[in-house]
Amino acid sequence: MISKDRQYRAFDIQADGGGKIEGYAAVFEQPTVLYESDGIQYKEVISRGAFDNAEMSDVVLNVGHQGKPAARTKNGTLELKTDDYGLHFRADPNRTSYGRAVKEDVDAGLLDKASFAFTVAEEVYDRAAHTRRINAIKRVYDCALVDFPAYEGTYVMARSFFEVEAEKERAEARNALELALARYKYTEVS
Repeated sequence: MISKDRQYRAFDIQADGGGKIEGYAAVFEQPTVLYESDGIQYKEVISRGAFDNAEMSDVVLNVGHQGKPAARTKNGTLELKTDDYGLHFRADPNRTSYGRAVKEDVDAGLLDKASFAFTVAEEVYDRAAHTRRINAIKRVYDCALVDFPAYEGTYVMARSFFEVEAEKERAEARNALELALARYKYTEVS
């Protein structure tokens, strides 16, 4: 059920060749344009640590934020954890025919983006930068497979185990490079 107090954002997701769907329901520190008016871009950023106290004991994986769950944290078919990149999820949709059909849609490339539904516990808005920073998420309701997400940088694909692992390594390398650049800039300023 979509309600007026829930917000929806989209992020990375991947499917592996072994029947699992995994990826990122949210990514940290990546400004994303959510609205543009008169040449002004209004952005949003999710802070690292935003999920530290979030309620995530009963989260579902579904399609388009509605309908029947394909996986769920309560029954162990959906796992959520945070890392340096964002909120990672891994789903095993193979216990039901509906879940298997969802996985087939991912494999066929019909669903290639992801989103998540949430409520905010703490946020700040920088008027000069036109940027909303979400510092704390109150609750996560779902991770959803979607066709048009709020965050265009996301994707969902059917991949082999090794392709998924290679992408994780590339993400770790990107994070290490960003950290090294940040340290270099800090040293230059000091």
